[in-house]
Amino acid sequence: MDVLYLFHRYKDDVYRLAVSYIHNVQEAEDVCQTVFLKLMEQKHIQPGKEKAWLMQATVNQCRSLLRSSWWKRTVALEESAGIPQTPEDETLQVVMALPAKYRVVIYLHYYERYTAAEIGKLLKIPVSTVTTRLSRGRRLLRAELKEV
Repeated sequence: MDVLYLFHRYKDDVYRLAVSYIHNVQEAEDVCQTVFLKLMEQKHIQPGKEKAWLMQATVNQCRSLLRSSWWKRTVALEESAGIPQTPEDETLQVVMALPAKYRVVIYLHYYERYTAAEIGKLLKIPVSTVTTRLSRGRRLLRAELKEV
């Protein structure tokens, strides 16, 4: 397993998932760094399953960060300084504004092209929960995009 090759191949995917999960660019960079350090410590990952392992590790790392007491006491620099954020993609901006449980499944399905079964395995939730969240997330997106 060539870690450098995997890093160059999947760094953007890991980063985008981390940003979509925690909404903080700097923390997403830290999550990416941690995930790839953990990859270096791995003795064996089944060939062909590297991306799935990286996505699962990213989700787990994001969850750990969001559960930490440190995270609960922080405020984004942009919020505290009053700096307006201007995402280029209006649809992506609306997706990122969704509640986390809908945002993550929508992101994984439409941006990373995972199936409902694969998302269920990654997030350790039933496939029926994934399809329900996708459906409800789409409904929320439609409502928000009509307003825009």
